[in-house]
Amino acid sequence: MTKQSAPKELAAIAPKLVEVTDDVLFGDVWERPELSPRDRSLITVSVLAALYRTEQLGYHLSKALENGLSVEELSEAITHLAFYAGWPNAMTAITQLKKIADDQSAA
Repeated sequence: MTKQSAPKELAAIAPKLVEVTDDVLFGDVWERPELSPRDRSLITVSVLAALYRTEQLGYHLSKALENGLSVEELSEAITHLAFYAGWPNAMTAITQLKKIADDQSAA
């Protein structure tokens, strides 16, 4: 897994937020051995989709693919969560996944 980090342009307005994101979230929590990066990505994508956090979802869908999840696995997770988190949330997430998958296959 490539090292994740907060967008550096945010440091101008929120340096501490960028620092703790990089050092604590990505530098510690994401690196803990109890869950694999793949599992952490599946959890993160599921929660972001369920809570309709669309601004962060695209980044984490791409990261999930980098961390070993397949488009089919992510699609299945999103389909499953539609019944628990709501149809609009799932449809938004699957639309973002399709765009990312299409962009990757075109590259």
